[in-house]
Amino acid sequence: MIKVGDKLPSMKLMTPGAEGPREVDTADLFAGKTVVMFAVPGAFTPTCSAKHLPGFTEHYDALKAKGVDSIICLAVNDVFVMGAWAASQKGAEHITFLADGSGMFTRALGLELDLVARGLGVRSQRFALIAKDGVVTHLAVEQAGGFEVSRAEAILEALPA
Repeated sequence: MIKVGDKLPSMKLMTPGAEGPREVDTADLFAGKTVVMFAVPGAFTPTCSAKHLPGFTEHYDALKAKGVDSIICLAVNDVFVMGAWAASQKGAEHITFLADGSGMFTRALGLELDLVARGLGVRSQRFALIAKDGVVTHLAVEQAGGFEVSRAEAILEALPA
């Protein structure tokens, strides 16, 4: 599993946009910036839609005030699902949505979650991290079913004043 001090892997993922899906390199998204990335087990799932993503949209200004350059939401979903989810969420225009459709980036982080028995396939664990220039400075991985350490409020507290 990735840990504090590790460099995030460089991979090509998809992001939804006004002109349709486009490929992005994770190295470019993190280079020279302070980035908060949070991951959810799935778009449109209850906690993800009602609490996790809305927390980051609600606290967007506070995160920016603490020096965060961008906020990324990662999920093992296809880019079209991520686009529809982004469009359905108030304030989500400030968030970069990354579709890890095959879960390769999530596996490279060592943060996959096997939900095959529940009919959901292999997804991402719920987590949030802070990275400076692509290096992890804070990592908060939830216990199964938890929603405490990866909340926007917890990430705000982890950022230096």
